[in-house]
Amino acid sequence: MVKKGMLIVLSGPSGVGKGTVRKALFEEPDADFSYSISMTTRQPRPGERDGIDYYFVSKEEFEENIRNGEMLEYAKYVDNYYGTPLKYVNQTLESGQDVFLEIEVNGAMQVRAVAPDAVFVFLTPPDLIELKHRLIGRGTDDMSVIDKRIKQAATEIRMMRNYDYAVVNDQVDNAVEAIKTIIKSERLRVTRVMPEYESMLGDD
Repeated sequence: MVKKGMLIVLSGPSGVGKGTVRKALFEEPDADFSYSISMTTRQPRPGERDGIDYYFVSKEEFEENIRNGEMLEYAKYVDNYYGTPLKYVNQTLESGQDVFLEIEVNGAMQVRAVAPDAVFVFLTPPDLIELKHRLIGRGTDDMSVIDKRIKQAATEIRMMRNYDYAVVNDQVDNAVEAIKTIIKSERLRVTRVMPEYESMLGDD
């Protein structure tokens, strides 16, 4: 019997550093999970590559995937779609490999509804002032979009109560270590290891 992989969901407000933390986490020598690349209709930022950072698609293609039931989750955020293709996630989990998602908050709540045994981690900024500074420093949005993102972030931080864990991204290394500790603990949760022992004992 192949032990099913664990689904790990990282989300948080725009600009909090989800991508930076995720990339640092995957560079760790003991990283042992697969990254599910998200799909989006937004334009690539400088240095981003299709099929590496995101699958960059048209609005029409994304909406066709929605109609065909091919998305685990999706959300429209600041006029662009973001979402997770379903097929890769299912195949990888069934093979016994853990899957890591880096997604928006609304999308995470959709995953919570269909995969309640997933591990949900909320990455939060030290405060909203610091978040605004990060968004400005990123240099990819004008002030009207930044103000919209800050307002959205305040709403999303209130949704933290729906997550299992909260990690403050004050320093990337600290956030990575906190997430690694969470994952190690979750792999030892009785509800995850019990099916393996029940199979060994011949329990129904």
